[in-house]
Amino acid sequence: MVPVGSELIVFETEAGVAPASDALAESATPAPVAESAAAVTRPEQHPVARPAGEKALASPAIRRRAREAGVDLATVPGSGVKGRISRADIEAFLDGNVQPPTSKSSATTARQPATGIEEIKVIGVRRVIAKRMAETMRNIPHFSYVEEVDVTELEALRKHLNAREGKDKPGLTYLPFLALALARVLKNFPQCNALYDEERGVIIRHQAVHVGVATQTPDGLKVPVVRHMEALSLWQAADEIRRVSEAARDGKASKAELGGSTITITSLGRLGGIASTPIINAPELGIIGVNKAVERPVVFNGAISIRRIMNLSTSFDHRFVDGYDAAAMVQALKEFLEHPATIFLD
Repeated sequence: MVPVGSELIVFETEAGVAPASDALAESATPAPVAESAAAVTRPEQHPVARPAGEKALASPAIRRRAREAGVDLATVPGSGVKGRISRADIEAFLDGNVQPPTSKSSATTARQPATGIEEIKVIGVRRVIAKRMAETMRNIPHFSYVEEVDVTELEALRKHLNAREGKDKPGLTYLPFLALALARVLKNFPQCNALYDEERGVIIRHQAVHVGVATQTPDGLKVPVVRHMEALSLWQAADEIRRVSEAARDGKASKAELGGSTITITSLGRLGGIASTPIINAPELGIIGVNKAVERPVVFNGAISIRRIMNLSTSFDHRFVDGYDAAAMVQALKEFLEHPATIFLD
């Protein structure tokens, strides 16, 4: 039994002919050996560089050792013929005694295994977030419902209003339209604009719509609140959403501004993906997730048309909101968003 790639036998022949080990590596036709057996094993006689992109030469045992150590063999210099990697080569590499090749031909493929770790203490806001999320998922049976909405008309209206106001005023996003439409819809679905007081076993329905706006901050996720959305105009809603979100990100939001919501809207903007399963902001009973809006070919009025489509991903507390009621509420919300002028009708 001999290792794969080792010399099996060496013949001494006349001088002046190329070494057998090199010739055999380059051609399937046998060639005479030029020097003695001792010459064959001298490292300085072997070309050790591997051409760029060429697979590293190594025995199955060496490859297994590399896999176990998480090492890419392409980064290990080999001292054998054609850069073949020996047991000594890989052990020296793992011991840190050999650096990966840095020649121009191999520098682009060289990779070092990462070994560092970082421990982060879970404290402050992140600890509170972690605790609340875990409690919410443990205690509330979530029911998720996703619906696609054609926001082509909404996009046209948004662009028109932004152009009319000019660059001096911050532009409208979809959020104030959604928040106002939600305030209109919840009048007919009060069970979705409610809180659950678990200690008293009481559901508290609200006439006022206090919209929480999930906001990513340097400290983690916060939910500042826009109060009485049902009483605001479009531009007032936009200004207030922007104000409380910026206050939360800057760490300037008051305790009152970070509590008291009756339903929450969460959006990742362009990172919104196709669908999501948002976690309810307890003790609320529902949350509306906004996914990204994209132009897609759809069937519209009996023909293929390019329309702007956005999904709404919603979650509800299935203990108190039935699936039918949740779906009906989302469909009513969809109706307002697809015909945005109706949001502003009495």
